[in-house]
Amino acid sequence: MTSDRLILIIDDEEDIREVAQICLELTAGWRTIGAGSAAEGLARARSDRPDAILLDVMMPGKDGIAVLGDLRANPHTADVPVIMLTAKASTQRRPPSGAAGVIVKPFDPPNLAVQIADFLGWGSVSAPVSESESAE
Repeated sequence: MTSDRLILIIDDEEDIREVAQICLELTAGWRTIGAGSAAEGLARARSDRPDAILLDVMMPGKDGIAVLGDLRANPHTADVPVIMLTAKASTQRRPPSGAAGVIVKPFDPPNLAVQIADFLGWGSVSAPVSESESAE
């Protein structure tokens, strides 16, 4: 299962980035890249031109809302869909202006790709068939 979709995950928590990257690669076949800070994320968004960005709301220094504003202000990244990752109750109800959606942390790893595809209208994403299921 391969895809030409590239997802940029901007989150200061390395374990969150790693779990998201593994899930998206295994369940949807999407390519992923990670960034551990706002500055790195903005640079990767400009240089790598991802198909979508998962962006943590709460990061040290520049938070995700400010990063979202920077992405929207830059002509190279203005049209890249951004989905916010948050544990903040106030952000869970409605996505901030300019965001395609909100995924609440802790997220459900097997369903992460499905949530992203639903927000972005990318069609259905199915979970991979486990070895035990394929043997039946």
